[in-house]
Amino acid sequence: MIPPHRIVARLRDMRAKTTVPLSDLVRLIAAELVSEVCSIYVNRGGDVMELAATEGLNTLAVGRTRLRVGEGIIGLCAATASVMNLPDAQNHPAFAYRPETGEEPFASMLAVPVRRSGRTLGVLAVQNRAPRHFTEDEIDELETVAMLLGELLPTAGGSDGPSEGLGGTVPRVFAGTTLMTGIAIGPIIVHGTLRTGIRLLADDPEAELSRLHETAERMQRGLDELIAGVPHATAQARRPEDVAASREVLEAYRLVAADAGWLRRVGDVIRSGLTAEAAVQRVASELHDRMRRISDPYLRERLADIEDMAERLLTALTGDSPVQAVPPGAILLARRLGPAELLDWHARGIAGVAIEEASPAGHAAIVARALDIPAVGGTRGMLDTAQPGDEAIVDGDEGQLMLRPEAELRQNYARARETRSAQHAAWGELRTRPAATADGVRIKLMLNVGLALELAQLDRTGADGIGLFRTEIAMLARGAMADVAEQASIYARALDAAGDRPVLFRTLDLGADKLLPGTVTDEENPAMGWRSIRIGLDRPALLRRQLRALLLAAGGRPLSVMFPMVATVAEFRAAKNLLVAEAKRIRPAPVSLSIGTMLEVPALMWQLKDLLREADFISVGSNDLLQFLFAADRGTPSLADRYDILSQPMFDLLEQLLNMANAANVPISLCGEAASRPLEALVLAGLGLTSLSMAASGILPVKALLAEADLGAFRPVLTAIRRGGSGAASLREPITTWARERGLPL
Repeated sequence: MIPPHRIVARLRDMRAKTTVPLSDLVRLIAAELVSEVCSIYVNRGGDVMELAATEGLNTLAVGRTRLRVGEGIIGLCAATASVMNLPDAQNHPAFAYRPETGEEPFASMLAVPVRRSGRTLGVLAVQNRAPRHFTEDEIDELETVAMLLGELLPTAGGSDGPSEGLGGTVPRVFAGTTLMTGIAIGPIIVHGTLRTGIRLLADDPEAELSRLHETAERMQRGLDELIAGVPHATAQARRPEDVAASREVLEAYRLVAADAGWLRRVGDVIRSGLTAEAAVQRVASELHDRMRRISDPYLRERLADIEDMAERLLTALTGDSPVQAVPPGAILLARRLGPAELLDWHARGIAGVAIEEASPAGHAAIVARALDIPAVGGTRGMLDTAQPGDEAIVDGDEGQLMLRPEAELRQNYARARETRSAQHAAWGELRTRPAATADGVRIKLMLNVGLALELAQLDRTGADGIGLFRTEIAMLARGAMADVAEQASIYARALDAAGDRPVLFRTLDLGADKLLPGTVTDEENPAMGWRSIRIGLDRPALLRRQLRALLLAAGGRPLSVMFPMVATVAEFRAAKNLLVAEAKRIRPAPVSLSIGTMLEVPALMWQLKDLLREADFISVGSNDLLQFLFAADRGTPSLADRYDILSQPMFDLLEQLLNMANAANVPISLCGEAASRPLEALVLAGLGLTSLSMAASGILPVKALLAEADLGAFRPVLTAIRRGGSGAASLREPITTWARERGLPL
């Protein structure tokens, strides 16, 4: 292959034409790239890839050969948006034979996705008779051509997504996950992805490099000003102290923007002949394709930071900063959204947000909670049917987006929003009252936190303390491991905020997809791989540094530390010994040192007798325990209804644990999403769990339900339901019916 400068120039000339025949495109690409075959497959909607043009295959197959997305090598390339470099394509497991194409003589294939604005428009493929791997330079060159082709396909017959049809007018409901509770109703604004129509070919690469670095420095200064102005810019927010605290997330975002590796890669692409703008788009697309394969939701959220940064850099390069009018009560729809972007949109007056690719642990979610913006994530498919100005409802409580709702539904939600406002005002009185049931059973309600910005929730919710401080979140947010002094400062802030209330620190839950800096791993099942305490025990210097920081942070105060992902008593004993050894070296020593474990691995249930002799306390990690107990990945939506904490196996497990722990006088608590849901919290209390730790949004609703529940009356009912379960997968329905009959606020 030859350098792409000439083909780039010729494709640019083609863009000036009103229409560009695809047959001309493949002929040009095949000639310039010296390939025996060049074919373009176009997304015709309905997840169908159609052969739209070819040079070298049977032209009679054009318009006849179709492959579903995910079918064959072409379909697999489209589905994964990844490059397929195959020396012997016909023997690949995904190969789908289409006799009409006449491709039998051709062995090697290089297929690259053609993308535009985050969508796959088609696939560009070249083939040769000789079996061989295409080189990295050849792949890079064809990807550059595919990027340019993405600008041409829409005017040459390519589909930019499914056609609207009747689906663009009927009501739609998109289920997702809660990022921030609340209800928003209003017209939608569709957030744009990386802009198109920019200049592609560089006349002077060195001048483009200088422009890139000057613009990057200007963007950094703008971020400094944005972060410095957070409290002032959001003074109208309902929770301005949280907004100010969200500076921590923005600081982490700034570290991503300043990453030298990102700018170095952009510079390399500029040297290949593209403008600074086109190079930024190209590298952002590469990073997107790489990071979207990461399964860990927190790390995938860093993708939004990168795309946010790329868009800011493009704005600075072009000098174009379009400001979209925001109507009252508007709801923002986005594929991904970075924290700085969300802050900008909030200042412009949006009332709610729905993000296709977002998780509760991500930066956008953290900032949404700080700004008190109702938000949902994981609402995939909404951007395919949404149109700017459509009416929508964000139901943050249920994690749903309703597009073009019926008038009656909209009215019901408007009334629910008014009721919710009144309910929140009533809940305010619960803030200063201890959590207790109607018959006087005291239940400790604790917080799950991971960042300093969440500490203000202690006083706002009246929580009894911090039942789970996720020490790894601050490390992931900053993108690097902090030294002992920095870690001690983070932990001391949590202890200071809690005052006399307890704080349970969980040691680093890193590994698998939450990779340590400089670490590379390739595990087929990372949730059950080299992570958490396994890393700490294999890398004791890392664990000892953290334990030293925790002891220093305590500064003579009580300290509680627990270890995650413990599978054997031997592991717990080894970790405990490291902590005790470090404690002997630190002065002042904690006034008391409690050492416990998370119970997430079911194997510990057969070691309870020995474990209870060693542990000062046990915290049940319901999220991981559920997925390990039922062998069901909690990150797989299709399995969400296949297991339930309100089931006989979980009830039996918890009952056995409580009976043995009470006999040994070892405190038991439970942390996880289940604790934050009022019905589940009632059942857990009914089983005998008197300490629950949850997200801040769950504290007051759980406290409100417990205040109206008679636990003494509920326990025999729960026992009867369990006896009559008859092997049912879940006992949720009869428990819910009982609670509703008594008017409990679920």
